[in-house]
Amino acid sequence: MGESGRDGDDTGGVDGAEALARLNANLAKMDELTKRLVAALAARRASDPGLQGPGPELYAKAMAAYWVEMANNPGKLIERQVSYWGHAVRHAMEAQQALATGRPAPRGEGTQDDKRFSNPLWDEHPYYNFLKQQYQISAAAIREQVQDLDGLNEDDRKRVAFFSQQIVDLFSPTNFLATNPEAMQKAVETEGESLVRGLENLVRDIEANHGDWLVTLADPDAFQVGGNIATTPGSVVYRNRMFELIQYAPTTEKVRQVPIVLFPPWINKFYILDLKPQNSLVKWIVDQGYTLFVVSWVNPDASYADVTLGDYVEHGFIEAMRVAKEITGQKQVNTIGYCIAGTTLSATLALLSRRGDDTVRSATFFTMLADFSDPGEMGVFLDEDFVSGIEREAAVKGYLDKFFMGRTFTYLRSRDLVYGPAIKSYMLGEAPPAFDLLYWNGDGTNLPGPMVTEYLRRLCIENRLAEGGFDLLGEEGLTLDDVKVPLTSIACETDHIANWPGAWRSVARMGSKEKTFILSQSGHIAGIVNPPTKKKYGHYVNELGQESPEDWFAQAEFHEGSWWGRWEEWLRSRSGRLVKAREPDEGKFPEIEPAPGHYVLPAAE
Repeated sequence: MGESGRDGDDTGGVDGAEALARLNANLAKMDELTKRLVAALAARRASDPGLQGPGPELYAKAMAAYWVEMANNPGKLIERQVSYWGHAVRHAMEAQQALATGRPAPRGEGTQDDKRFSNPLWDEHPYYNFLKQQYQISAAAIREQVQDLDGLNEDDRKRVAFFSQQIVDLFSPTNFLATNPEAMQKAVETEGESLVRGLENLVRDIEANHGDWLVTLADPDAFQVGGNIATTPGSVVYRNRMFELIQYAPTTEKVRQVPIVLFPPWINKFYILDLKPQNSLVKWIVDQGYTLFVVSWVNPDASYADVTLGDYVEHGFIEAMRVAKEITGQKQVNTIGYCIAGTTLSATLALLSRRGDDTVRSATFFTMLADFSDPGEMGVFLDEDFVSGIEREAAVKGYLDKFFMGRTFTYLRSRDLVYGPAIKSYMLGEAPPAFDLLYWNGDGTNLPGPMVTEYLRRLCIENRLAEGGFDLLGEEGLTLDDVKVPLTSIACETDHIANWPGAWRSVARMGSKEKTFILSQSGHIAGIVNPPTKKKYGHYVNELGQESPEDWFAQAEFHEGSWWGRWEEWLRSRSGRLVKAREPDEGKFPEIEPAPGHYVLPAAE
């Protein structure tokens, strides 16, 4: 038995020595990677402080409101503070007993549905259970304090609550190696290799963003635009400084007489509507028997420092409609505007109406706000400090780098799009997934300085199109009441960018006599990219005419499945008779190159 024990010790010693050697080798790699990380951070590009967070005025307002409340109602604050101390101390005593007995304290309130703490060790291990519950107690106390803070107007209250929650989320114990049981367990199991891979991922992201940090959400090598995404056959038939116009090849012998011109947002690229054949709205529209044109916007650089919103309207929207009419020989087109392109389409329709131009036969809006009286969650960024930061940044470079808007939108869902992916990538050492939607999400575009500041200041903050009037291309005082064409608006129930009540109000204020509003389940993307074959998300429908979006929803009918078919039925009645299918490259606008074209491809760094 002694021999066997010695043999076991020798084997264990060899294994232990090998594990130690691997750990030391990984530590050496981490040391080299740390040097690269320091060098990458040192090379951070300069950017305006206004783009890094809210201005000092917001903090000053919050602090002033706190001290006023302390002076006027000290008992309320003291009571809340004592309550917090009581919860924290009581749980600390429970945790001390749990450590002694090896049994964790009971699960805290509100932790059951928090997927950050889904690892069983957060409940089963007394130390991690203690960390989790202390964090939850503190987070709840901060949220309660902010919610009850008097002396702030509603906009400032929302901003204080949002940025306070960002700080609370940042300091979650899941975000730090020493207090994340899953990360610690994996580091031990892999002799530190997971940390090496994680540091490699971090260095890669810092270097790719010129010293700034933005986590990579999808495998950048898994997709190729025009290769395995954006593959619906078509041709680029027109190109100018602002856009390429793609005409898609028909798949039916006959098509509807009136063509469709689809305007995607220019913050991201159009292929969100053409990721793969199974969920491609582009392909689906073509398969229903329509001549479809899609605008692919240019990715601006410093040479676009003079481009305004008016340029997008005149040389983008109006020009694309003109070319589509000329190619098809039609006097009218049906239009679609998605997100910011929907807002701009609203302004374009008002302009055309003032001019007596009946080019547009109908308009469809996807997740569109044109009345920003309640911008929803995005409102925390629609303030003077943020917009002034963009203005100053763009004045220096001529454009707003895609990094800043990309980061802004991810922090609206920071748990899912920032901290969760960061933990997997940097602490667990996992490679980003091959997920086409997240790949598209990271494939943003720059924005011309004058355009983005005009859009944010005049249309969003000042709400000119809904209130007061918006001046555009020589026409003064355009309003939503000037929009007269038949229209359908599709909003999404959990949209965090274009809140559906705001989308409802935008349509309700338009002057059209024929208005349809559809509310899809899910969010900004999934609610739109919702093919009928999936049978995943349903939608609500109801006539307009209520006093509020809440009244509309209370009376709405729910229907299972996608809204696509319902919308197509509406569109069909406004698209004329069937005619012989139109092939790209058969008229005075020959193919320049196959779809998806040149402008949509990644820009050279």
